[in-house]
Formats: sequence, structure tokens, C-alpha cells
Amino acid sequence: MVKKIDSNKARLKRHRRVRAKISGTAQRPRLSVYRSTKHIYAQLIDDVAGVTLAAASSQDKGFEGNGGNKEGARLVGAAIAKKAADKGITEVVFDRGGYLYHGRVQELADGARENGLQF
Repeated sequence: MVKKIDSNKARLKRHRRVRAKISGTAQRPRLSVYRSTKHIYAQLIDDVAGVTLAAASSQDKGFEGNGGNKEGARLVGAAIAKKAADKGITEVVFDRGGYLYHGRVQELADGARENGLQF
């Protein structure tokens, strides 16, 4: 019998392994990425206080684009960078959420970097 690997279970395992090593603070929050098939989401999280400082996604009102492709991911990265700049945040720790740093995750990171976030 062929057993299919649960890819989300493997991703969560990778995510837990990475999260054991990185953490966000108020001065340098964690930029967390979640990617679904149709949308992409990004949050700036202060793990010390346990609060979300800013969030952006392809489901936000006024979002022009498709969250299921690279262009939409780059727009979400730009949006989270603008929200971070409004709160005076310039440096973050990037948390790819167990996903490969490729495709939409990489485009989100590039969009954030182009708009002023450093990581």
C-alpha cells in the first residue's frame, strides 16, 4: 500500500523547528508568512508580548491583485512594509512558515525589502 505524505504536516514540522530558533521582539518583530492556494498573508508579531503589531493579506479591502500569484505576493510584501514603517519598524526577523524560500514567499520578502524592511 502506498502512503501519501501529508505535506502540511511536514511543513508544520519544519515550522516548529525554525520557530524554536527565532523569536520576535517589539524592536525587531517576526515577519510571519502563511500561504494558501488562493491567498497569502503576512503578520508582524512581537513574541515577547504575544501580540500582532501589523498584518496584511491578499484579502484586505482595497487589495488590487491576485494573492495566488507572485505579483500579488509582492504587493502584500509592500503593504506590510508600509504598515511597519507607519509604526516605526525598520528591522524584522523573517519567518517563512516552513515553506521553501521560493516563488510567492520569496516575492513577498522582496516586496517588503524594496519598501524599506531590513532582514
